[in-house]
Amino acid sequence: MSIGLTLLGLLEPGPRHGYDLKRAYDEHFGQDHPLHYGQVYATLSRLLKNGLVELTAVEPGAGPDRKRYAITDAGVTDLAAWLARPEQPEPYLQSTLYTKVVLALLSGRSAVDILDAQRTAHLALMRTLTRRKSGGDLADQLICDHALFHLEADLRWLELTAARLDALAQEVVR
Repeated sequence: MSIGLTLLGLLEPGPRHGYDLKRAYDEHFGQDHPLHYGQVYATLSRLLKNGLVELTAVEPGAGPDRKRYAITDAGVTDLAAWLARPEQPEPYLQSTLYTKVVLALLSGRSAVDILDAQRTAHLALMRTLTRRKSGGDLADQLICDHALFHLEADLRWLELTAARLDALAQEVVR
């Protein structure tokens, strides 16, 4: 996810200070990875340099001056283009897990153990996400559902691979 474009989206309703942007970002998107203040100000500096935001006010504070930023017309154009562009689907055509299974087969190690360990890790994460989802607000529920659906697809692949392991072993260990 682009932090710069996300900050532009948070600025579109109206000007904000960097502190307010960090708070809004963390509230909506930072449950697992909150932004550091340095990231916010470095990103705002880059957006300012590129003409996507502008300073609307500099207010004295107890510490450093508080700068208020607003999105420019160019920023609105970039944000609109990004929002309209579909995300590239990620088809995991060459996953690390598949590589581990093949290497286990080639080396005489147990590919079943690798698949079982991965299944256990997936199920543990699914339990964690399900607990988080049950206590979360709608945004958290939607984020958890997205992750859970991907994990369910991975589990289906693990089961299918386990069922085809003998055939795969014959192909790889020729």
